[in-house]
Amino acid sequence: MALLRYERRTDLALITLERANRLNALSRDLLTELEACFHQVEKDRDLRVVILTGAGDRAFSAGTDISELATLDENSARAVAARGQHLCDQIERCPVPVIAAVNGIAAGGGCELALACHLRVASTNATFSLPEIKLGLIPAYGGTQRLAREMGLSRAVEVMLTGQSIDAEQALRIGLVSRLAHPATLLTETESLAEEIAKMAPLAVRACLRAVVEGFRSTFEEGMALEAELFAGLFGTNDMREGTRAFLEKRAPHFTGS
Repeated sequence: MALLRYERRTDLALITLERANRLNALSRDLLTELEACFHQVEKDRDLRVVILTGAGDRAFSAGTDISELATLDENSARAVAARGQHLCDQIERCPVPVIAAVNGIAAGGGCELALACHLRVASTNATFSLPEIKLGLIPAYGGTQRLAREMGLSRAVEVMLTGQSIDAEQALRIGLVSRLAHPATLLTETESLAEEIAKMAPLAVRACLRAVVEGFRSTFEEGMALEAELFAGLFGTNDMREGTRAFLEKRAPHFTGS
């Protein structure tokens, strides 16, 4: 894959956007490669966590390639929005946790990509913005929905209607990211979080993630029913028996994903 790098590291996978010279802007070809990469992730039953980041230290992704947007008409713009939304949905519905390691600018489609991830760790020089209003446009990869969900309706509307940036400290304060790291140690600290998750029972991690993501897309009652069903299903797993046995025996559990 020419525009991204995929690295498998035991239980973890690292996906790196490789357009540092264009601030990792999301071209059509890069979106195609990301879709294919996440299809690969979905089929990997041994994978426990994915980290998504951008090459270089300036940007996670500066968003959709503006040179490509400038040529669109209404019909082709609708297709672009549908494709970006599909990719972000694909990431959000990924069966294993996806952690964004945000190493600089996350703007427009790049911010929407980060919002689709389940967790976000940001470098102290990271910024988040949905500045499409300055182009006479609005976010189209799910940003109008996900930003409001993450930070509340009023604040999200202000950010989108002014095109303002959210710095790393503010992002941490409002819960947009879960951790901050020095730029030099961002990937190390993100990998540490990923390894912490990877030690947990993988079937339970997948079930918890599914309950949360599908619950957000359902009614409260539907979410509660799904939670109960997934909880009950785990009682037929070896990992559940190992986890309870290890607790009673006062030792660390050894989970196998079975």
